[in-house]
Amino acid sequence: MTKPALAPVQCGADLLATAERCLPGAGLGAYALADDIRLVFSHARGSKMWDVDGNQYIDYVGGAGALILGHSHPAVVRAAQQQLARGAHVFGSLTGPAIALAARLVRDIPCAEKIVYATTGSEATAYAMRLARAFTGRDKILKFEGAYHGNHDYALVSTFPAPGSHAAARADSFGQPPATTSTVLVAPYNDLEAVGKIVSEHGRDIAAVIAEGVQRIIPARPEFLRGLRILCDRNDILLILDEVVTGFRLGPGGAQGWYEVKPDLATYGKVVGAGGPLSCIAGPAEIIDQANPRRKGEDKFTYFNGTLHGNPVAAAATLALLDELSAPGVYQRLNRYADELCRECQAVLNAHGLPAIACNTGSLWQILFMPQPPACQADLSAGDAAAMQRLDAALMKQGQYILPGVRRFVSVAHDQADLEQTVRALDAACRAFAATG
Repeated sequence: MTKPALAPVQCGADLLATAERCLPGAGLGAYALADDIRLVFSHARGSKMWDVDGNQYIDYVGGAGALILGHSHPAVVRAAQQQLARGAHVFGSLTGPAIALAARLVRDIPCAEKIVYATTGSEATAYAMRLARAFTGRDKILKFEGAYHGNHDYALVSTFPAPGSHAAARADSFGQPPATTSTVLVAPYNDLEAVGKIVSEHGRDIAAVIAEGVQRIIPARPEFLRGLRILCDRNDILLILDEVVTGFRLGPGGAQGWYEVKPDLATYGKVVGAGGPLSCIAGPAEIIDQANPRRKGEDKFTYFNGTLHGNPVAAAATLALLDELSAPGVYQRLNRYADELCRECQAVLNAHGLPAIACNTGSLWQILFMPQPPACQADLSAGDAAAMQRLDAALMKQGQYILPGVRRFVSVAHDQADLEQTVRALDAACRAFAATG
């Protein structure tokens, strides 16, 4: 069959037609937008994004939370450009930015004596599980229903459970081998009693418990992570805290500082990486040194390798980003914006009589159709997901870039004008919602 010749494409409709021909679902991942709001973006700066047809959006996706300073922050761009001019990539050897960032992360991450680099958050959680299995000599991992720890087979278990599944270990994708469910145990989030029962039955086989400080939009109860720490200590189980989203977002200490809990291993990406190809695993030297390449062939040696591990451009960009975050008052302003945004949005929802809440933990926020903030996946599943999708789609048509039904993020670049425009957009979206309901 003769392939069509490549042709110059300019407008969104042309680009979308090409995407339909070349990409599954005309997309880049798991999110399928409605046909009337599919977008092709041209450029972004600060809190704004522009599509190829010139329409402007206030961005609350923020690279899935990676762009905490907003788009194209001058310090981050400058650092990346300077390193790019020196060399975009080195494989198998060290670079100055990779070493400097490692030292910075070891200094700033509460549980870190050493770090080991990876490329993505998914890689980081997969490697953390491998380290835990090697260290303990056990095979099973306990995770929480509804938790997203990446796209690998051992993470995609009960991430998207059917309502009423009661924390059953079920594969989320075709193509996963049975081992991914047979070695993963699942408990409801924020339920220490349920975790205790599973540990009492399977404790001798469990290498690690992996949890987030904020699962989706669900914050951990104050006693939950501390209870997990105690339970793991009593049963010689490692506690992995997935900080891919919360790391350097909830504050300089991430979820570890927010909840005052020190895990055995913590995984990082998104903010660590500054939106580039970089992630890491942090922990005690005794565990991280299992990845020492000089120990190849020895007991407990744990294989790590990746073409982009320690990428110098991403490392340089992250160093610049962390410098900006360390300025006085940055996190206070970030979280204050999210608090005010949710208060103002709640007032609009109440004025329109919608049974929805605007809730946040720090700079993570979302609008949910339910009476009170959720405590676990079952609570989320009990909400009106269809109504949430409809309202979010209406918001996108009002110039707000969000992914319908997905949590959203505030960046340092958002300002009072953005907040006021978002509140007006929500008011218009609520009217459209009522008209189509």
